[in-house]
Amino acid sequence: MGRPDGKRLKNLGVEYLVGAHVMAERTDAMNMITIDLPEAPMKEYLNKKRKEGKRYSHLTLILTAMVHAFAEYPQLNRFVVNKRIYARNEISVGMVVLKGGKIDGASTVSKMKFPPDATLDQVNDIIDSYIKTNRSDDQVNSTDKLANFLCSVPGLLRVAANFVKWLDKHNWCPKAIIEASPFHCSIMLTDLASIKTNSIHHHIYNFGTVSISLAMGNLREVPVRKKGEVTFERCLPLGIVTDDRIVSGNILGLAFRRFEKFLEHPEVLELPPEKIITEV
Repeated sequence: MGRPDGKRLKNLGVEYLVGAHVMAERTDAMNMITIDLPEAPMKEYLNKKRKEGKRYSHLTLILTAMVHAFAEYPQLNRFVVNKRIYARNEISVGMVVLKGGKIDGASTVSKMKFPPDATLDQVNDIIDSYIKTNRSDDQVNSTDKLANFLCSVPGLLRVAANFVKWLDKHNWCPKAIIEASPFHCSIMLTDLASIKTNSIHHHIYNFGTVSISLAMGNLREVPVRKKGEVTFERCLPLGIVTDDRIVSGNILGLAFRRFEKFLEHPEVLELPPEKIITEV
């Protein structure tokens, strides 16, 4: 039986099949790394665009670079359910938003969807709309509505969560639930820099299908050797956690090196990706 959020991949190498069976849970397969993204090219670009009347953020640059990386390396957009590997049929990002923009207030989480040919302006508009909609105290998204309902009856949340897990495992989970679930997405993103917090490695959940988490933290000074001398470079740390079962290490390395290249030259993000590869 098929799934509404992805297509099963059957012609993968033996290593993928073995990995999916040996590491039964997503938390068994977590690989973690921190990438220090040099701030200078991003800051220079953001300042230049601000003088032109356009206001972007580090978050916009990072998500646009990820969309471009997904376009060239669709393997990043895979997920594993019940020891089977699927190609996701959309690029979606879950992100927590603080209600009213207050650190000590309530928060909500939903997800954004990006077309594979998204440009910097398109990503910026999607992020702005998402934050504006979810930050409003009088707005309740579909995720909150579902959570509020499940919490309204004692014991219902526990029963419902176990039932949804069972449905998801057998590919019977309704599309409406998958659409409302922030745990069924390509990336779970945590912007800790917005609350003045250092970067972490955020776990990926056994529930749902998210295979990559990204956590942005406070800017920091990183020692770099240049021409035989050690200097300190101001960088934005990005904590990355991936599901080891979805893609080989060499492809993952190539994809994130490409991602870093995009952020060294942010102007390329103003155009759609040079190529969009569809996984078959």
